Amino acid sequence: MEQTAKNKKSNIILALDFPFEKPENRENLFSKAQHILETVNPYICTVKFNRHLVLPLGTFNGVQKLVKKVHDLGLIAIMDCKINDIGATNQTIAEYYYAAGFDALTANPFVGWEEGLKPVFDVARKLQRGVILLVYMSHKGAWEGYGQTIYDVETSEKAPQYVSFAKKALKWNADGVVVGATYPEKIREVHEILGEKIPIYSPGIGVQGGAIESALKAGARYLIVGRTITLAENPAETAKKTRDLANQCK
Repeated sequence: MEQTAKNKKSNIILALDFPFEKPENRENLFSKAQHILETVNPYICTVKFNRHLVLPLGTFNGVQKLVKKVHDLGLIAIMDCKINDIGATNQTIAEYYYAAGFDALTANPFVGWEEGLKPVFDVARKLQRGVILLVYMSHKGAWEGYGQTIYDVETSEKAPQYVSFAKKALKWNADGVVVGATYPEKIREVHEILGEKIPIYSPGIGVQGGAIESALKAGARYLIVGRTITLAENPAETAKKTRDLANQCK
């Protein structure tokens, strides 16, 4: 990831998300996704997929073709599946997404380690792929789960849930964490825990109100930008401006 960002001179991750389209329009959706990849790839380092494309196009049909396109363009592909089930199910989900070509996936620490995320990390290490943990999401209701105060049984102290998750990322040797760009104070607090050991990925830039400069100054290393680019009249121009602004703020 770090090498790809250096090669591309960009820390921008494109969230390849699109609004709902009728299933019969999925060929048009595939073409739209492919076109955006072809036009914005010089300005990004990674592409993040969500269910926006997996559901209509299929993991081993359209999406796998798009992942191959991502790799052909010298980029990395992340599946934002937010794994959040029992271990056996989590393992199978991870195996399928890695088999489709994804370099990394996201997972939710709420399910814990034993019979939770341990099988995912085991598969990832075996295949030399990545696991990125959700620590604090970008939407307004994130505080209800990630921001709640918990009793930490290991320290016998009360702490915010996201602080516990940041510490778990260190303990589990995660490849990255997600902290919303809409909460730069949370980015700063998580960065104080992680230092430079684990990179922070920050979604919510643009449409959700997250700002590039504040996120980077707080400690984010990679910026996830979706609708601001995918729904723009000129996605390539918007991606270039986003990349250039981020580079100026470093």
